[in-house]
Amino acid sequence: MPNSDTKYGLFNKRTQILTQISDGSTSATTFSNVTEAKNFFYTTNAQTVFNECCTQLQWSVENDGDGNATLLKYTMAFGTKGGNIAEADDWAGQFNSRKQALIDSTGWSENGYSTAESNSHLF
Repeated sequence: MPNSDTKYGLFNKRTQILTQISDGSTSATTFSNVTEAKNFFYTTNAQTVFNECCTQLQWSVENDGDGNATLLKYTMAFGTKGGNIAEADDWAGQFNSRKQALIDSTGWSENGYSTAESNSHLF
């Protein structure tokens, strides 16, 4: 569950679409729901970072060019704690530093993926 820190507004709205990386010998995994897709791409620890740091967060499973539900899309936005808080301690800063720590320890993703920015936000 995302945090509810909206007192000072929302910032850094961003939408990403994740595509599975294929070695060419197997078909992409088709997802029946968002939970299945999130678990395919992200570790439990990574999902915790999203849930604790994002103020708004929405996920969807998307179809690839062949009509198969193989992509994961998310839109996130961050509130701010306000006041004179350091950027690194605010929600977006915490997201970035915690994400990087998990990447550095190979604890961010379950499977390889590529990402693309999207202007088609989920909210």
